Amino acid sequence: MTEPLPRSPLALYLDLIRFNRPAGWLLLLWPTLSALWLAGGGFPGWHLLGVFVLGTFLMRSAGCCINDVADRDFDKHVKRTAQRPVTSGALSVKQALSAGALLALSAFALVLTTNTVTVAWSGVALAVTLIYPFAKRFVAMPQAVLGVAFSFGIPMAFAAVNSGPLTLLGVWLAVPPLAWGLLLANLFWVLAYDTEYAMVDRDDDLRIGIKTSAITLGRFDVWAVLLFYAVYLLATLGLLQDQALGWPLWFAMEIAAFQAMWHFGMIYKREREACFKAFRMNHWLGATVFAGIAWGLHLRATAAA
Repeated sequence: MTEPLPRSPLALYLDLIRFNRPAGWLLLLWPTLSALWLAGGGFPGWHLLGVFVLGTFLMRSAGCCINDVADRDFDKHVKRTAQRPVTSGALSVKQALSAGALLALSAFALVLTTNTVTVAWSGVALAVTLIYPFAKRFVAMPQAVLGVAFSFGIPMAFAAVNSGPLTLLGVWLAVPPLAWGLLLANLFWVLAYDTEYAMVDRDDDLRIGIKTSAITLGRFDVWAVLLFYAVYLLATLGLLQDQALGWPLWFAMEIAAFQAMWHFGMIYKREREACFKAFRMNHWLGATVFAGIAWGLHLRATAAA
């Protein structure tokens, strides 16, 4: 049997940032775009759209670098992750951290083109991103920490639109209560899909002592996922009731609820491949919610014109 050809450095770095698995950064993108549209009352302009789309991709990629370094000793015991570049030794810790730093600095350069309040909030977002990879060692449900990290584009989007003075009060007032409510609601969506993800590796995680929501929830995991979906959708719908988004929001939420039930059916038997498929399909649910918000805002603006 011939040895497999070594991968090129470019292929290794693309694998490190999960370039061929876009579901991860799309899960961050849709709630961020929803917040950006809500903050701006519609299309936010090409500048902010470019900053947040590219910034989301860069920060998710940086997060992958940090996560793989932090988990390298655990990942080698998990079949699905054993061949990741850092875990397998194809890339060194120094190379991965250098790539992560470069990606994070590139994202920060984009943030610098917005306003000082958004720059201030980006520091908080970075701190949460750095904390998450280590949370699974100490927190029973580290998916909740991931939920904050994956939702922080929401207050940053509002800050980018509602700039204010760089004071403690100005930084806080630039992010309205609606943004924090949406962040909390979105956290439950992250709990839903990342519990599905954790169900894939439950046996391996139990063996090596990793803490995950799938392990903590035990035999209630499937029903908890359904509950998380319900809280996310109902909370988001309630928070947006005074935004006059009309039938597009209701229609989108119905489609999203149907998708949640479909995922429930996929994970019910706790089969690895089915759980992983459910996780990967979640970005369509986020896209559906965004479409309802964007279309509702468009109709609202048209009616007011």
